[in-house]
Amino acid sequence: MTNSLFIGVDVSMQTNQFCVLNFDQHKFFNLKFANTPDGCEQAINKIKQINYKYFFDKIIIVCEATGMYSFHLACYFSSHEYLNNFNTEVYCINAHDSKQYRKSFADIEKTDSSDAFILADFARVGRTKKLHPFHGSQYIALQRLTRQRYHIVNNLVREKLYVMNNIYLSFSGLIIADKKSRPFVDMFGATSCAIFDNFSSPDQIAETPVEELLSLISTVGKNRTKNPNDKVDLLNKAVRSSYRLDQTAYDPINIAIASSLNSVRFYQSQLKDIDKAILNTVAGLDSNAYNVLLSIRGIGKVFAAGILAEIGDIHYFKHNSNLAKYAGLYWNREQSGKYEKEDSKFSQHSNKYLRYYLVEATASCVRMNFPFIKDFYDIKYKEVTKHQHKRALVLSARKLVRLIFGLLRKNQYYTPLDSNTQSLIN
Repeated sequence: MTNSLFIGVDVSMQTNQFCVLNFDQHKFFNLKFANTPDGCEQAINKIKQINYKYFFDKIIIVCEATGMYSFHLACYFSSHEYLNNFNTEVYCINAHDSKQYRKSFADIEKTDSSDAFILADFARVGRTKKLHPFHGSQYIALQRLTRQRYHIVNNLVREKLYVMNNIYLSFSGLIIADKKSRPFVDMFGATSCAIFDNFSSPDQIAETPVEELLSLISTVGKNRTKNPNDKVDLLNKAVRSSYRLDQTAYDPINIAIASSLNSVRFYQSQLKDIDKAILNTVAGLDSNAYNVLLSIRGIGKVFAAGILAEIGDIHYFKHNSNLAKYAGLYWNREQSGKYEKEDSKFSQHSNKYLRYYLVEATASCVRMNFPFIKDFYDIKYKEVTKHQHKRALVLSARKLVRLIFGLLRKNQYYTPLDSNTQSLIN
């Protein structure tokens, strides 16, 4: 470390601010270059001049993971022929980490040059030792697809929650009914959407003959709907328990509902397309790690692809706790004297995409009754009376991380009766 060159880069869309330090905190330069290949070469030429004079053994470059702006720079520097002769390591760190480190400096200005200095000094004091360096873009195509899926799912959930407000105004009986009394299992299924499309108010449903409702439900359900008469009875019951609005209010609300339902259908179709693209892309990687993840019952192809895209090479992580921390599935202790807080929140200052796919995979393992996860989930669910499902799910996700880490490290498939596999997870 004493004979290393430390470089902090404050990345923006148009320019990159470079600050170059040695171990003694001597500042060689703190300059701005264009965020282009030519700008990167100009910075590298400046670094060459310094290295010709001082002969550093190692170069450590740190930048913030600022969306996609830092990606090209990280690729350029991590794959540069000259820099690779000096054991160059490139790190894209979480903005939260640099913000926390900044607090150790009293009254420092918030400028591009000071931001670059903070990042360079972050490397100088050894804060990168527990991080894994950037290693090219072999997973970038898959990662862009899996992150787009995360984006689509969030929009779909948000749109569904939003339209429920309008549905409550127009047809409150559907929302307030308990699960057993609801005519539709899925509020956004084909049958329920057909009801919203064909009827503008509860009164219209009430005035429609039962035979027409049965015909509509059977047609939309392609004659596969179980007990259509029961559905009609539950629908009419929901009509009777719904509030009535002034007739002039229904048209604007129905337009809003129709708009949201169109958005829901669009996001659902996009989700199908993105899932197909993910499967095609991950098949081209020819990665045994992908098949290792699929050997765990409950982890499907899309979730396995999402986990693989964010983890990359498992050897970046020395221990399963490092992987859990990277995903944000860890809990900071709060202890003072003999007191230790029992209710602690898990950290969210990490890779939100990896955390999403791990938690979703855990939920799938629970649904599929994968014993190792399901049994642990049941134990944690019964331990408390508040937030039972969320707490048990996140704790089970942490346990799944241990299993995934062990299997990927040893490059072996999960086999329930294999003693070697059991040793990985106990």
